[in-house]
Formats: sequence, structure tokens, C-alpha cells
Amino acid sequence: MADAENRPQGRMRFVSAEQVAQRAGVSRSAVSRTFTPGASVAPATRAKVLEAARELGYQVNDLARGVLANHSRLVGIVATKPEVGFRAHLASALAKALIARGNIPVLINTGQTEAEMLAAQRTLIGHRAEATVILSGSPPQSFFDLARRNGQPLVVIGRSEPDADHVRAGNSEASRKAAAAFLRAGRTRLAIAGSASGTPSIRERETAFAAEAERLGASVAIGRGADSDYESGVAAARLLFGGAGHPDAVFCVNDQIAFGLMDFIRCERGLAVPEDVAVIGFDDVPEAAWLSYRLTTFRQDPVSMAARAVDLIGRRLAEPDLPPAYERIIPDFVVRQSFIPA
Repeated sequence: MADAENRPQGRMRFVSAEQVAQRAGVSRSAVSRTFTPGASVAPATRAKVLEAARELGYQVNDLARGVLANHSRLVGIVATKPEVGFRAHLASALAKALIARGNIPVLINTGQTEAEMLAAQRTLIGHRAEATVILSGSPPQSFFDLARRNGQPLVVIGRSEPDADHVRAGNSEASRKAAAAFLRAGRTRLAIAGSASGTPSIRERETAFAAEAERLGASVAIGRGADSDYESGVAAARLLFGGAGHPDAVFCVNDQIAFGLMDFIRCERGLAVPEDVAVIGFDDVPEAAWLSYRLTTFRQDPVSMAARAVDLIGRRLAEPDLPPAYERIIPDFVVRQSFIPA
């Protein structure tokens, strides 16, 4: 038998359990028992198998085990534009938390149409994914029906769905705090830089800010870009600052929009932040602390949100019939130079 290092290159040939058994001089079943937690195997046999496995570079075929058990350690992370803004940091934190739990994270970059979402889900169910975490998009009811029929746990972050566990930021609490802080500081011409994407989190932030401002006696202008990215912040700023008058305080529904808005009003309109226009963002991505922005914002902690989501997966797998869980994390108010409260 040729050793692994002597095999011809160009064709993938994983080391098999049978090769380990031959190298160790034991049966194939002894190799299987050695790598099965809790299985009975003599210490001397275990030592020979582990040494042979080390020499050959053998790794257990977890995929085959998953197929035999009708499930795998795969966990899907479904997101639209996972490389953008806070979502990128959340996806990264989720991957780390899942690996620490012993799972294999699978990131699926999907669109928001029903066909795209269902294609992503069928891929995960076809590979017997243990659970799915949804970071973005608005999955159709058929998405949840298919998961329920297959017994696959779903965790949604940043939205509410009746057939899933939830992790959500305290969007309304933070947004109301932003409106009150602006008015206490004497800012009276308030505005929202929002997004036409209309995700549940975006809608909640816009609605709560406007309602609190109006409750306190102020009116609110709204400018929306097409999405929730930097270019949409520029587009929202064009709408809000296109006339003779302009807002003196803007609440941006995320930091990416805040960056675009700040660059536009400073570079295209010659306005100073915060002297002419105070700005508050949402998320506290690392760029918010850059000297170019020094953005006052609300911090969502991706590590904490990821930990909550992974805990919910474990809870659901252990007790499938529990009612849906709702985890709500209130963001911290991080004060920098774009707005200093009174």
C-alpha cells in the first residue's frame, strides 16, 4: 500500500479508515470505535489506531456520518450582501461561534426573491443542515413551511417570524432615545436618512424615531436611498439637503448610510458636522470610530448576538416543541464627535 505522501498528485484521495486499519494492524471496526465518542476499545488498540491515523493524516468522514444519522453538523447562514456593513461582522461572529460549538457554518449569499430563498433552503436541507440562521431578506411562508416539515430549526436575526426563534436589537428603544437626545440639545429640524429596502429593522427604527419626535412636538423629514449602503446614504442626503433649508440633525438607520450622508453634506454642501448638522448612526461598525467620521451611534454587538443565536439552536435541538424564543438586545449609545448630547 502506498503511503499518502507517495500518492500521485492531481486527484483527490482522502485517507480511508480501511487504510488506517491496515497500517495499525487492527480491524476496520476498531478504527470506527476509536473515533466514536463513548465506544468501547482497548487502550492498546486505541493507541495503535491514533498513531496510524497521525502518520497517514486521517480525518473522520463527518459527512458520511451525517448521512447515516440523517443529519449533519452543518448550519446555514443565509444573507443578502453578507459583505456589507454590520452584516459582515455578524456573519463572521456567527461562523466563529458555530465552529466553537462543533458545527460547520455554510454561508449562502442569496437574493431576496422567493425563488432565491427557497433555492438556498433546499440546498441546506439537501445537505441535512442542522439549523439555519437568517440574517437578511424576507423569507416567504413556504420557507418556514419547508423547514417545519423537515424539523429544521430556524433562527432569524432582526425580524419577527411566527415559526422561528428570534434575536433582535432594541431598535425602537434606541431610535426613541436618538430623537429625545436631539431635541434636548436644541436641534429642532430633524430628519431620518432611511432605506427603501423596508426590512423590519429599518422600518422599526424609522417609525420609532418619527413617533417620538412628533410626540415631543417636532416634525421629521425623511429621505430614503434604495438600499442600506453608502450610496444610499448619499442619495438620502441629496433629498434632504437639496433645497434652501436643511435639517440640523439626522438620524441614520445604519452606519453605512451615515457615512454616505456625512461625506455628501461636507463635500458637496460645505456643511460642518456637528456644528451645522448633528448625525447619529446605528450599528457601530469599526469604521464609525475612524477619524474621518467619529460617528455617534448605537452599538450592536455581533459577538453577543451570535452567541444568543447559537444558544437558541442548541435549545431548539434539545427541546423541539418549545414555543418560539424572543431574545432582545438593547444597543449601547456610543458618543463620539458627530453629535454630543446636551
